[in-house]
Amino acid sequence: MLSRRHALAAAAAAILAAGPVAAADQVKLAITQIVEHPALDACRKGVIDALAEAGWSEGQNLVVSYQSAQGQPATAAQIAKSFLGEEPSVIVPISTPSAQAVVGVTRDVPVVFTAVTDPVGAGLITDAAQPGGNVTGLSDLSPLAQHLDLIKEIMPGAMRIGVPYNPGEANAVTLLGLLKQMAPARGLEIVEAAAAKSADVQQAARSLVGKVDAIYVPTDNTIVSALEALLAVAQTSKIPVFAGDTDSVERGAVATIGFDYYQVGKQTGAIVARVLKGEAPGTIPVVAATGTDLVVNPKAARAFGIEVPDVVTARASRVVGG
Repeated sequence: MLSRRHALAAAAAAILAAGPVAAADQVKLAITQIVEHPALDACRKGVIDALAEAGWSEGQNLVVSYQSAQGQPATAAQIAKSFLGEEPSVIVPISTPSAQAVVGVTRDVPVVFTAVTDPVGAGLITDAAQPGGNVTGLSDLSPLAQHLDLIKEIMPGAMRIGVPYNPGEANAVTLLGLLKQMAPARGLEIVEAAAAKSADVQQAARSLVGKVDAIYVPTDNTIVSALEALLAVAQTSKIPVFAGDTDSVERGAVATIGFDYYQVGKQTGAIVARVLKGEAPGTIPVVAATGTDLVVNPKAARAFGIEVPDVVTARASRVVGG
């Protein structure tokens, strides 16, 4: 008799061997994300809406199973294992920690990751152009150079930038390393502040008071999930906060040049649809997210004691904050 593991592998292989799934056939989509915050939630909605446009709709021929790890890597691993028992057609992990958890437990079920900064560095694949195996997806590497340039444009006198980050998130470590490489050419110094969990974010922010001219919040799920706690410290101390994602600007950061994560989700959903139509994930190159917008929040800027220059506001894709 086959073991449970072998039985699941055989079932997954049979699904892949059966060829494309017609839009009329019911499919099971398993989605997981490391934590819930507006950017990741918008990404999830985009995936589901893109599949509806491709012919797979919830309540008709699409069953969606969703679980959040609530910021806990150990929970992410448990969720990944539980998904295998559901025999999904495709698993979509949103964020680097969730993708690592899913890729770590299956070599058979198709995986389409999204909102992952550096899929090669995170160990999800070895080659973005030819992922191989059962994995592909979308990378959302932030336009960091433009972010630093934007901070200097709005705050020409800024010299020291605080970066709170979770050392346990591979994506955050990658972003911090890149920022440190780019900063000197712009006359900037990066001051890091570690926060291993959401409850640590406020203290990380406090550790930067008196040491930095501005704070930059990267697309680090731990920090973004506790953004309000960081903003409270920064506003009291009059340290302007800039962000790596556009949703954080709507929540109270000054500005960013970033992705619309609903559109990131739709781009991911298009990849999932290709897999459902019969393409092997490993033959689909990893896609880089497209469509960056300049979003500014003049009201938030004033709360920090600064003004967004008119020339910046004039070229913004969106002005938020009332």
